[in-house]
Amino acid sequence: MTLNTRELMIEGAIQLLGQRGVHATSFSEIMKATGAPRGSIYHHFPEGKDQLVKEAIDLAGKRAISYLSTFEGQPAEIVAEKFISLWRMLLSHSNFEMGCSVLAVTVGSDSSDLLDEAATVFHQWGDRLTAMLSAGGLDLGKAKGLASVLIASCEGAVAISKAQKSFDTFDTVAEQLLIMVKSASSSQRETE
Repeated sequence: MTLNTRELMIEGAIQLLGQRGVHATSFSEIMKATGAPRGSIYHHFPEGKDQLVKEAIDLAGKRAISYLSTFEGQPAEIVAEKFISLWRMLLSHSNFEMGCSVLAVTVGSDSSDLLDEAATVFHQWGDRLTAMLSAGGLDLGKAKGLASVLIASCEGAVAISKAQKSFDTFDTVAEQLLIMVKSASSSQRETE
């Protein structure tokens, strides 16, 4: 499928946010990265850069949820493993050049609208993970707590791994997360 100019600019924004952060993701950088014509910027995003960034992180958030949804009904350990693998793939496919575009907005913006959009995406991820972990065998309270730990830990591990250009920290964090989820699943089965 060929992307139209608007979609191309949103894709470019996702990439640049993950690579360089909010401040380095300017319209001129997006035009350079995507080949979008200058006149198309305010035609497609009349509210300016914030509108483009909001739409980019919204799409990035929806993609993560769509990926996770393919593992609906799996045991909690598999759900956690697949969530972690999403972030490992991001680092691997970009040769440690990409981080999370949503986190980039969180740490690099003081716009309340952008921070609200990032918070919305994180809430959506948390809600989806909670539901899937719960459906995968954990009680709702444990599922909610582990969803928060998974998101926060993966975000931190991605940021550190991007800086270090190494999977060492990421893999250590991933291993500990999987131990936590497996332990929670085992104790849940014992109480049933």
